[in-house]
Amino acid sequence: MTVPTDPVLYSFRRCPYAMRARLALAVSGTRCELREIKLSAKPQSLLAASPKGTVPVLILPDGEVIDESIDIMRWALVNRDPEDWLARDDAALIAANDGPFKHELDRYKYPERYGADAFAHRARGLAFVHELDNRLADAGQLCGPARGLADAAIMPFVRQFAAVDREWFDTQPLPHLKAWLANHLASDLFSAIMVRTSPWSPGDPPIVLELPQGIPSQ
Repeated sequence: MTVPTDPVLYSFRRCPYAMRARLALAVSGTRCELREIKLSAKPQSLLAASPKGTVPVLILPDGEVIDESIDIMRWALVNRDPEDWLARDDAALIAANDGPFKHELDRYKYPERYGADAFAHRARGLAFVHELDNRLADAGQLCGPARGLADAAIMPFVRQFAAVDREWFDTQPLPHLKAWLANHLASDLFSAIMVRTSPWSPGDPPIVLELPQGIPSQ
């Protein structure tokens, strides 16, 4: 049996948790084997590594499993952090995103799943987005003038919020946040981590996730 020399990342392209893990892995220059999954047909190797069955899941060559997206981000950046993302972190803001804002986002996007009032949850989610807009007015990014961990951790969820009803979102007075979101989505880094791949099956040749050489870091 061949022992992998690169970490293995189980991911789902559109999942915001998986997106932020891929952003940190790519910007850090961490090579890993990318295994795209179908949520309706999760591979047994994923479930064996992390029985909760959510993505992302990173399996290190020594067998250690990291199955929380923020932990994957921090692991990658502790190993190599060329843009100094760890210096631009805000644990409280990320917790507000992952807790209250994600709660509202889910019920806004999937009201039928939760038996929820989508517009009420949208309004409460918008309050958090306005807080981000106010914060971005100062320096352009969430923790200063350059992108960092907080931006990468939160941006995929704001992207999802904006996409639920883009026509409505475009009417909202959020000039700083809209510019911030557009710049992140147009970046070479985001393009690199959003490559489309077929769902992985055992025996498939490995697909490597890394920031390609020649792409500027910002």
